[in-house]
Amino acid sequence: MIQQALALLILLVGCITVANGAEPSLGHRVDDLRFKDIRYIPRSLRDLGEHRAYVFVFTNTSCPIVKRSWPKLKRLDAAYREQDVQFVAVNVGPEDEIAEIAQQGIDFGIEFLFVKDIDGYCTAALGVTRTPEVAVLDREYKLRYRGRIDDQLRLSGERPGATRDDLQMALEDMLHDRPVAVAETPVDGCLITSPTKVAADKPITFHEHIEPLMQQRCQECHRPGGGSPFELLSYDDVASQSAMIAEVVRDRRMPPWYANRKQHFSNERGLSYSEREQVLAWIAAGKPQGDPTKSPPPRTFPIGKWEIGEPDLIIKALETHQLPADGFIDYKYVVLPYVFLQETWISAAEILPSNPDTVHHCNLGYFAVGKEFDDSNFITGRVPGGTAMVLDEGLAFRIPANSIIGLQIHYTTTGKPEKNRMSVGFRFPRSPVRKELHHLQVTTSRFAIPPGASAHPVTASRTLPCDTTGLGMFSHMHLRGKDMTFVAHRPDAEPETLLTIPNYHYDWQQNYRFNEGEKKFPAGTRIEVLAHYDNSAFNPFNPDPTVTVKHGPQTTHEMMFGFFFYTDDAEELNLPIDPKTGQVRRDAE
Repeated sequence: MIQQALALLILLVGCITVANGAEPSLGHRVDDLRFKDIRYIPRSLRDLGEHRAYVFVFTNTSCPIVKRSWPKLKRLDAAYREQDVQFVAVNVGPEDEIAEIAQQGIDFGIEFLFVKDIDGYCTAALGVTRTPEVAVLDREYKLRYRGRIDDQLRLSGERPGATRDDLQMALEDMLHDRPVAVAETPVDGCLITSPTKVAADKPITFHEHIEPLMQQRCQECHRPGGGSPFELLSYDDVASQSAMIAEVVRDRRMPPWYANRKQHFSNERGLSYSEREQVLAWIAAGKPQGDPTKSPPPRTFPIGKWEIGEPDLIIKALETHQLPADGFIDYKYVVLPYVFLQETWISAAEILPSNPDTVHHCNLGYFAVGKEFDDSNFITGRVPGGTAMVLDEGLAFRIPANSIIGLQIHYTTTGKPEKNRMSVGFRFPRSPVRKELHHLQVTTSRFAIPPGASAHPVTASRTLPCDTTGLGMFSHMHLRGKDMTFVAHRPDAEPETLLTIPNYHYDWQQNYRFNEGEKKFPAGTRIEVLAHYDNSAFNPFNPDPTVTVKHGPQTTHEMMFGFFFYTDDAEELNLPIDPKTGQVRRDAE
């Protein structure tokens, strides 16, 4: 009885300690944890599902002990996954952005979950102070172990091997329903720095500092007809959305850009570190307007509904689609009423819905009269976060003679019945065509993603037939797509990673363009694409984590497409084009 009373007293003291905001004691129940996943979505402890144990490893991208601990954590995850133990890497680096966290998982080949402790909530709730400190909860969310992984790695050196595998021993005790023999151990790691509020060293005002940033970085989309849900043109526009702006800027979620942060492209979006700090400091200071005379002139945008300018040829679909208020809509395939009787060259192409809110994405391709729709003859697409196809002077895309064009449309519901009719616009070259736009589709349909897999790999490769200049890349997957990496294997050279999209998002399918002439590839270069798919229950977009997923056209299926765009270095066409028809001028032959 005395022992039971003491145990109850210790538990009550622990509960009081947690309630008073001090370090939570071993044995206390964690009510909840808050964090964000690699898709920037707020999640909680219960989103992890029910497991026998939960291992939270606190990490960042800079601590040397964290980096050297990944192989051991990978082995432990593999060993205990089948025993229903869920590992979670909780990033606590104040300057580590979510894309960098996702990239760390790819770099070290980690299959378990990576999340971000945005506001220090998890750190405080579990009482950790260093990286890579570990906190282990049981199935009832009680804290059963807190401390190091083992005693091998130290800040100042390491042993040849561990003499105590503390985390493994704690898990064995828990899984065999024994009290954890050593429930807390010291951690010789990197101290965790708490998030701090941004303070400006000089007054920041809207008209002098923030309005120019909105013009340069945001108004491309946040304007009438720009595709975003609200405008950011005036002070009132920005001030009314300031809380949301602070969140997406702090997360580095906006402006949207999904490439590895160490890889740079000509169309890269984003805010610099100092620009982010300016925005956050301005909001924290109460959003002062400042002197209106210091405002820059308003930014102007092209007039008209076509991003490419007024097209030379507009083709409208015959059918207007009637769309339901809710539910999934199967892909619709539309053949447009126009036949290219002669070979035609285009310098710009755009897909234009009459009701843009209804179209998630749409692919445009050509195929021969009498043939079925063919994905391999891709021209361009309309995708979330993308732009219309506008080619540089002297570069054009060729549509063969006797071709028709078709659309593959993925509609999305809006909450009310809608209508939409598709149009396509083309512009023809105004100067001689020197180069034809080519592309490789690095793709495979031979895959089966197992139920519950959190990082299932799928690979494909294609070989360049000639000496080429790379133009850019584009990735397409569906709801289970997690990441995609493009690697160039040149003959007699080390592989080069061209692009990694570490936290692919189905709603932001962007293209990634090389700087002009930057990337050269000899004939025989193999372009390899590696994609990972998240078919786990933790994926918030997963239609059904209990099924095996294969290639298919619908959203509930999957696709694996890596597009690589290039020109042939030996090609010098010098074709004079009739700007009214897009055909080679016969009087010039």
